[in-house]
Amino acid sequence: MAFLILVIGDLHIPDRALDIPQKFKKLLSPGKIGQTLCLGNLTDKHTYEYLRSIAPDLKIVKGRFDVEATSLPLSQVVTHGSLRIGFVEGFTLVSTEPDLLLAEANKLDVDVLCWGGTHRFDAFEYMDKFFVNPGSATGAYTTGWTKEGEEMVPSFCLMDVSLVSVRLPDQQMMLSDTNWTVVGCRLALDATNMY
Repeated sequence: MAFLILVIGDLHIPDRALDIPQKFKKLLSPGKIGQTLCLGNLTDKHTYEYLRSIAPDLKIVKGRFDVEATSLPLSQVVTHGSLRIGFVEGFTLVSTEPDLLLAEANKLDVDVLCWGGTHRFDAFEYMDKFFVNPGSATGAYTTGWTKEGEEMVPSFCLMDVSLVSVRLPDQQMMLSDTNWTVVGCRLALDATNMY
């Protein structure tokens, strides 16, 4: 049986963005998602309540700009069958180089590591582990390094988890001059060979 997990972060509402795009809200209707992993920088109560309405099982880690949320942990691990998923906000990482992400995944003893803070979607497999950065759900600008002319694209990730596998189809919306486009990315992990 599959279980849908929303991985979302870097919302920065209302400081850097007004809201989550309406096209996302149509996709993220209550009752479809079993769990939400928020990678920090939630920054407002209204968005917290919205995420809780999507899936009551809401797990959050502290982001650099979650200044009022002093009790949030810096990292968390959730377990689904034998699959362990860890998540952190990027400011706790020394670097996002694959070897350092692998070290963090090994430290947390997880099969999938989700990290935020860059505002850019990224998903890859490395040394038999998955690494996922859902980007910024609002497309909020970043104060970090960007390429000249680079625009932040609103994105999030839905993980379809079952007892034997995890699929990571990226639900990334790209805004052009005239319309929105959904771009997909799939990875497959065979959980039966992990232990």
